[in-house]
Amino acid sequence: MDYEIIKSRHSVRAYLDRPIPAGKVKSIEAMIRECNEAAGLDIQLVTDEPKAFGTSLMARYGKFENVRNYICMIGPKGGDTEEKLGYYGERLVLKAQEMGLNTCWVGMSFKTGKVPARIAEGMKLYAVIAIGYGKTQGVSHKIKSPDRICPEIASTPEWFKRGVDGALLAPTAVNQQKFHFKWLGGKRVAASTSWGFYAKMDLGIARLHFELGARPEKVEWERGDL
Repeated sequence: MDYEIIKSRHSVRAYLDRPIPAGKVKSIEAMIRECNEAAGLDIQLVTDEPKAFGTSLMARYGKFENVRNYICMIGPKGGDTEEKLGYYGERLVLKAQEMGLNTCWVGMSFKTGKVPARIAEGMKLYAVIAIGYGKTQGVSHKIKSPDRICPEIASTPEWFKRGVDGALLAPTAVNQQKFHFKWLGGKRVAASTSWGFYAKMDLGIARLHFELGARPEKVEWERGDL
């Protein structure tokens, strides 16, 4: 995936009344199946469904408009599920951007009871990702300086610095950027996060961005690859 995709992607909350073509729907669903098989998740795509966002006070508060398509981030309760959903969900987000679609991670601004997803026993709907053709391409937001998420950044190799730059472009809940990265020598990297709303999911998103920024080097995570 081209690094330019990461830089060009911004959260979009208002969408055009334009359906996603069948071919693109099939491509997204195919990638969802790959993510579910790889991580033991149950991510699902919902199309042409306006009720989850249509009359929600939270949706209006979050300035969401005409959201009719969304990806349901579903996985097992507990464990490292939130981080996995962030990692694999962001793969879908960047794939959508590559396909000319816009997206937005959504934690609370929708009616859970109106979501027609199949949620099996032991599973939970953690968030959704709005997807479609945006009225705009969104705008960039202020990000932290690299030393804020890695104090020793100046003494790290260039691939690590690229990874940090990539992570800083990752979307996070209310732009928190609570994650931190540490170089452990060689290709080994530790990632952590402080407490915050959806912080674990944000860490998964940031880890994917770090990997993409660090390419062609392959990151060896201290806690193992997702």
